[in-house]
Amino acid sequence: MTSPSRQKKGAFAFRPSLARLVTTKRLLARIVLFFEQLLPPLMPVLSVIAFYLSASWFGLFRSVPDWLRILLLIAFAAAFLLSLLPFRTLRWPKVAEADRMLEERNGLPHQPVTVQEDEPAFDTPFGRALWREHQTRMAEKIAALDAGLPRPDIATHDRFALRAVPALLLVTAFGYSLSINGGSIRDALQAAPEQVVSDPAVRIDAWVTPPSYTGRAPIYLTADGSEQAPIGIPQFSGLTVRVSGGKTAEKVVFRKANGEAQDIAVQADTKPQQTAASASEQPTAAPASQALVAQTHMMKLQENGALEVNGRRWSFDVLPDKAPEIAFDGLPKPSVNGALEIGFTVKDDYGVQEAHAEIAPVETDPTATPLYPLPEYRLDVPRRNARDAEGVTSRNLTEHPLAGKRVRITLVAKDAAGQTGRSPPHEMVLPSRPFNEPLAAAVAEERQVFALDTRKMPQAIALNEALTIRPEETIPKLTNYLLLESALTRMKLAKGEDALKDTAQYLWEIALGMEDGDLSLAERKLREAQQKLADALDRNAPDAEIKKLMDELRKAMQDYMTELAERMQNAPMQPNQNAQNILRQQDLERMMDQIENLARSGNRDAAQQMLSELQRMMNNLQAGRPQRGQQGQENSEARKQIDKLGEILRDQQKLMEQTFRLDQQLRDRMQRGETDMGENDPLLDEMNPGENGEPQDQQQGQQGKEGQQPSDQMTAEQLRETLKQLRAQQDALGKQLGELQKSLGEMGMKPGPGFGQAQREMEGAGRELGQGRGQPAVEGQGRALEALRQGARDMMNQMMQAQQGQQGQGPNGQVGQGDQNGRDPLGRPRRTQGPEFGDNVKVPDEIDVQRAREILDAIREKLGNNPPQEMERRYLERLLDIQ
Repeated sequence: MTSPSRQKKGAFAFRPSLARLVTTKRLLARIVLFFEQLLPPLMPVLSVIAFYLSASWFGLFRSVPDWLRILLLIAFAAAFLLSLLPFRTLRWPKVAEADRMLEERNGLPHQPVTVQEDEPAFDTPFGRALWREHQTRMAEKIAALDAGLPRPDIATHDRFALRAVPALLLVTAFGYSLSINGGSIRDALQAAPEQVVSDPAVRIDAWVTPPSYTGRAPIYLTADGSEQAPIGIPQFSGLTVRVSGGKTAEKVVFRKANGEAQDIAVQADTKPQQTAASASEQPTAAPASQALVAQTHMMKLQENGALEVNGRRWSFDVLPDKAPEIAFDGLPKPSVNGALEIGFTVKDDYGVQEAHAEIAPVETDPTATPLYPLPEYRLDVPRRNARDAEGVTSRNLTEHPLAGKRVRITLVAKDAAGQTGRSPPHEMVLPSRPFNEPLAAAVAEERQVFALDTRKMPQAIALNEALTIRPEETIPKLTNYLLLESALTRMKLAKGEDALKDTAQYLWEIALGMEDGDLSLAERKLREAQQKLADALDRNAPDAEIKKLMDELRKAMQDYMTELAERMQNAPMQPNQNAQNILRQQDLERMMDQIENLARSGNRDAAQQMLSELQRMMNNLQAGRPQRGQQGQENSEARKQIDKLGEILRDQQKLMEQTFRLDQQLRDRMQRGETDMGENDPLLDEMNPGENGEPQDQQQGQQGKEGQQPSDQMTAEQLRETLKQLRAQQDALGKQLGELQKSLGEMGMKPGPGFGQAQREMEGAGRELGQGRGQPAVEGQGRALEALRQGARDMMNQMMQAQQGQQGQGPNGQVGQGDQNGRDPLGRPRRTQGPEFGDNVKVPDEIDVQRAREILDAIREKLGNNPPQEMERRYLERLLDIQ
């Protein structure tokens, strides 16, 4: 037989796949033979390991002295080393051994694997051919070779089956290790714990109370401490251990994760389990009485550790309470009335308890002495979903001296555990109250000067004196002049902090009175009522108090809206308003009713959120104010053009109605074939007399005699001449429209195509009137009216776009909610000097006019058939307005 290095002989030379198959089978067979050698000497090693694990899990190492524990550990180590000695005889099986195993275990006779590499003894042509044929036949038997699994025959090495003893012992020890007295495999490497004797007479009641803000129920510990895994509890939970019974005071220890032990002190309010001994008891019973006193131990759990008492142990895994997170939801922005609106998002493990915005000036003077502290800005955090919530809060800080200054805003959130989270700061100009009165703005500036630094009071006094240098030119109202003089006196006499604050408040009230009059006072009362209600909802006030505050809010809201409506009635109409932003009084009343119902039903969170939304709506409610300066002059000129356009619309409407009436009368005359219908109309004599002997229709005519039209007594020719005379009026209206377009062009406005179309329709209607044709004239006049309205809408849109960049926009381009489409904030039509374009009146179009003619023709046809009933004939005549 040749060496293994000689490959691809015999059938392997011309069948490579067979050679690869045999090589794989040989490798598997050698692995099987190796494991057959390995398993018998491995049994002692596994037995030693099993004995060590069993001793550890049974708690042997923790129950013996340290010297014995060390001896046992050395013995197990020596046994383990001795069990490794048989491994010295291990070797890797040879190829011949693998071939022999394959042939034996697969039952192959004549050695089909080995014969592939053998050579014939006599190298003759006939012998070589015969030997090759024999190798080919043997190769066909190799395709199904199987090495099988290892057969170590352990029974020959362990005749008494002692290997089952460590296996059974290992399984039993593992089950015992799950009990409270079970050991650990680390016990052999560490000192034995202190032996604690458990007193069965001692009763232990222990529980953990998570903080109330977590919303988790208390966790009661088992009496025997059977919990194996650490108990997960929130940080800052309260641990309470009540020990009773026994003869001596039990020691309660909390062992931290680093091994440090901390004794849990006894609370001073512990009570005895039994009543005090009576006076008849002997003094010898005093020690027994002390043993019956129940002791309560309490502590806050802030880190991982274990509770040890009376030989029992409970492990705790403290879940840390993360600090809250807060961030801006969009950039802070001012509302229409100057209130600061901040959107925010908050997140916390158990919910945010409180959030506010810190507002500090960017530029500060360390030596300055401000009169007021930094502004307070509390954020309205929803209480129902405070773990991950978002909201928007609007607060009016225009009264604070920092209004109009550049400030740095930082959001701060605080949870119930006292931890705080802060947002990245944002710099902006703190919104200030927009003053349209220059004098009011100057007074507010005086107040701001010394309120930010009381040392600058002389500068504020100088500003006040500068305002009164020429009062007859700069202060038109004597009342305002007297107020400024009284304020100047107060500023000179103010010395203490209280006097300075009173003076600053007095100046602010003067500025508001100059700007808004009684509206500012009503607005302040409304804000105070809203703040009182918000505070009551936040502290869960009783229903009676909520109802009282809601009544105060309703009264303050009614007073404010009344003042606002009066202001809007006196203010000129502004064309830059959006009708969809109308705020009606019934909407406000409905919101306040919902707030009260939600608060009384217990849903204080939703009530507070709706109140916050109401505050935002009121902050964005803009009061109309008259325009001044060049802007006011431009609006005055625009108002004149609007009034002129309104007059053209009204005159055209009246002219169309007059043309329509004359045309109908002319058609009636032409249909009846009558050229003269005067007062001697034979139809009037045929009517039944009334109570006074007069015809019934004549009575009706006399009742409105002054309202009769002269055309009612005209002939057809006279009616036609009257129609022709209307051409002059129509041409005059067209001329006025042309002048209006020219004036709009001079103002920088581009007349819309509606005006051009209206002028063409007016010219066409004038030509028809000149020819005495009423029907086409009415149709042209109707089209002219519609084109005029379209041109008016285009003109108003241009005015709106022009004024949105001026007085119509509030801060940041926000448009107020007042004065919407000629209506006050309550949605009521307001008094105005502007024109009425007739947008709310539907003018009959061509289809409606044609339908009216068909109805009149049907009435005339029925009347021409001479109805038999007199009453029916009179009714038809009245429909045709025959007098």
